[in-house]
Amino acid sequence: MEKNKIIQQELEDSRVLIENCRKEVAKRLVGQNSVVDGILTAFIAGGHVLLEGIPGLAKTLAVKAFSDVAGLDFKRVQFTPDLLPADVSGTLVYEKSSGQFTVRKGPVFTNILLADEINRAPAKVQSALLEAMAEKQVTIGEKTYPLPEPFFVLATQNPIEQEGTYNLPEAELDRFLLKINVPYPSAEEECQIVKTCGKANEIALNKVFTSEQLLKLRSLLDYIVCDDKLVSYIVSIVNVTRPLNEKKNGHISVIKKSPDEIARYISYGASPRAGIALQQCAKVQALFAGRSFVLPEDIKAVAPAVLRHRLVLSYEAAAGGVTSDDIIEKILNFMPLP
Repeated sequence: MEKNKIIQQELEDSRVLIENCRKEVAKRLVGQNSVVDGILTAFIAGGHVLLEGIPGLAKTLAVKAFSDVAGLDFKRVQFTPDLLPADVSGTLVYEKSSGQFTVRKGPVFTNILLADEINRAPAKVQSALLEAMAEKQVTIGEKTYPLPEPFFVLATQNPIEQEGTYNLPEAELDRFLLKINVPYPSAEEECQIVKTCGKANEIALNKVFTSEQLLKLRSLLDYIVCDDKLVSYIVSIVNVTRPLNEKKNGHISVIKKSPDEIARYISYGASPRAGIALQQCAKVQALFAGRSFVLPEDIKAVAPAVLRHRLVLSYEAAAGGVTSDDIIEKILNFMPLP
């Protein structure tokens, strides 16, 4: 009983810490609450984030503000079509004086890496970043070097520009815990933005997080309970995205009344990694509220950001203007709550 009280107090302290982080970021970033919460969710869960939005929506500003509040090492790489893998991960440099090769580490050796306009990077650069994201290590020459802990990639991409861009492969997209769509601000928020005259970067922010606090937040996720019925609910949601499994899995019998409404729009569904991500992110949602248990609403809240980049849509979806978010909404509406 005493241990439960201690854990509950720690959960409440964490909720206050997270709220303080939101307030601090809000000093510099107007609106975009869903973006800030998404970044916080991935940061605590130990995953990476892909931010998608047109230019001028403060994607870079949000990342920089978060890095200042987190008080961690921060580096930015502007991705271009002529970028080389060595420009990101590092390379061997020949020292004429000693006649030996020395390692020059790239910008990936940091805590928070902003990969700006990642879809401008060619395949070789994306592969180099993939190792860093998936394994948290980098191979230079014949040696492998671990990356600093924590290591957090925040990548941005412009969804409307096609010239000079390279679509991210599904293997790399799946390494992002969340894909967050950055919306336009409301009229009221835009008035506040215009009044600042682009001087938001000049606003000083206080450091809220420490590495020790981050580790504490992550350890608390182990004490947040996700009931077996909710685990089955998560697995059911993921299974529905797989057209080939749709008539085989008992969890999704509720869909059999109108399977074509979903199956015809999906070519390939989400992997088991999506289910793991749903559970972890749902636990972070519970942490935001200071709860020691997950609710179905927590799962539904994070499902779009977890799944939207993990679905490969069919030609029929593209022809009909159906998006991943539309399909996810259909799935959540069809699935009965546990």
